[in-house]
Amino acid sequence: MLNPRAAEGDLTAKARIRNAAIDLFAEHGESKVSLRAVASRAGVTLGLVQHHFKTKAGLVDAVDRLVVDYFDAAVTSVAPAGSTAELAAARDEAVRKMLQDTPAVVNYVRRAVLEPSDTQLHLLESLIALTRREVTTLRAAGLASSTRRESIQIVAVLVRQFGDLLLAPMIDAVWERVAEYSDAPRPRLSVTVTE
Repeated sequence: MLNPRAAEGDLTAKARIRNAAIDLFAEHGESKVSLRAVASRAGVTLGLVQHHFKTKAGLVDAVDRLVVDYFDAAVTSVAPAGSTAELAAARDEAVRKMLQDTPAVVNYVRRAVLEPSDTQLHLLESLIALTRREVTTLRAAGLASSTRRESIQIVAVLVRQFGDLLLAPMIDAVWERVAEYSDAPRPRLSVTVTE
């Protein structure tokens, strides 16, 4: 899968700033991170951060676009082939692998979705737009149901792909406390959406 973050040696100052921002926002939450802290982490001046992004809102928007690019790269890394169920499973697995490999994206999305503010709802809107684009494309290609409402399909995809991401900390905490009562492997979360 193409890494939207790119290799450290190939980055422009603007990309280094954005990458430092996602790391800090994921660790501490966007509201607790100053532009000065981002500049320090990126190894640049505050003036350069302001030159590239103008405001903190501009920097948050760039981080949101990076996160959407990660999801887009994961989903489009799977060629549209096979049955509807096989394609959905393969794309869900690509997203799961991407999230496993990018903890900053996981933590950023958790904060944005579970602690929504006006600025953080932009990320959710962007992910909905990406999902709608993919659902529309797959419906037109005959690879997704055209009898199920599109809105339900969008919700179902996002719930499938975000369910584990958002609930994993709770599942881990519960499993740590009950695993001693069972020799079974850790259960996997499965979330479905019905009309």
